[in-house]
Amino acid sequence: MTAEARTAAPSVTAVPATPPLTERQEARRRRILHASAQLASRGGFDAVQMREVAEAAGVALGTLYRYFPSKVHLLVATMQDQLQHLHTTLRKRPPAAESSAQRVAETLMRAFRALQREPHLADAMVRALTFADRSVSPEVDTVSRQTTAIILDAMGLENPTPEQLSAVRVIEHTWHSALITWLSGRASIAQVKIDIETVCRLIDLTDPERDPRQERGPAPGRGRAGRRPTG
Repeated sequence: MTAEARTAAPSVTAVPATPPLTERQEARRRRILHASAQLASRGGFDAVQMREVAEAAGVALGTLYRYFPSKVHLLVATMQDQLQHLHTTLRKRPPAAESSAQRVAETLMRAFRALQREPHLADAMVRALTFADRSVSPEVDTVSRQTTAIILDAMGLENPTPEQLSAVRVIEHTWHSALITWLSGRASIAQVKIDIETVCRLIDLTDPERDPRQERGPAPGRGRAGRRPTG
């Protein structure tokens, strides 16, 4: 094939854009997600059976599979939906703490407590994220982007630096890990709060306007007042 032909040939890896849902399709999708959340709230991951979801949502089983190819796809989408509701609530009533680190910690603990009120639902969604393979990557990426957006809103940032985005990723990982350890009974709510508050201090360390001199301790060999200790 010539260079001109290669240039003109369409890319085989190009993925066509998904057309937006019609109003009727969106309403059907909302019913499916609502049914998924209701079943998960009652019995966790195992209670979400595709046939029962379809019946509760009033759709054919084949229709359900066209929207969500598997239960894992469905429950990850349910987490997307829950995070979207949380983000809307947080925007209406944002955290009031003074520092960015405190606001993010408050935000994540509010999210944690919302999940705490529905432990079976939380467990089902987290298990779905854990089981997700590459076929669910777009949905998992959406969950990550939503979590990032919630954290950046709490920080009050629109254009974060690469260092700040790195800190946000570490905070996300810690929050997710804390949720797993709590759901498995290996961490208390108090310990989760400590872990979240600790990791959120990364926000201060990556603030481009911080004064590095504030992080320095006394000079080696000197006391607090800058004097050499006496024998």
